[in-house]
Amino acid sequence: MVPQRVSLVTVGAFNLPALRSFYQKLGWEETSISSDQYAVFKTAGVLLSLFPVEELAKDAGVEIKPSSGTYNNITLAINVNSPEEVDSTMELIREAGGKILREPSDAFWGGRTAYFTDPENNLWELAWNPDSIFDERGAMLSF
Repeated sequence: MVPQRVSLVTVGAFNLPALRSFYQKLGWEETSISSDQYAVFKTAGVLLSLFPVEELAKDAGVEIKPSSGTYNNITLAINVNSPEEVDSTMELIREAGGKILREPSDAFWGGRTAYFTDPENNLWELAWNPDSIFDERGAMLSF
């Protein structure tokens, strides 16, 4: 059986210093394993790694091309504890240089949601779900 867990999400960075700076401006803490060659940020259960895209492509044995303004085929999500926190967090993301795609609004499923991208068009959802349950670290247990 394959363990049912996600331990690390790696985003291929075309401009590592700029992408690292964006996440630092969000107030995110890097781990002690970060270096000049890559950045690893703590989250509530999964590490977020920023790794130069050319090194990622070489390591995986694939070719990765810049998307020229389009979005990548994955959405990362940050879930917060209240509907008001969606609004206040989006303001912090805007100040850090995130591109706002959808302003905070009530969702058809009963929560509150918004969308943004980081400087390299990685797509993020920011959401509050009234049914979400988090552990003491802030890791989501269910929604």
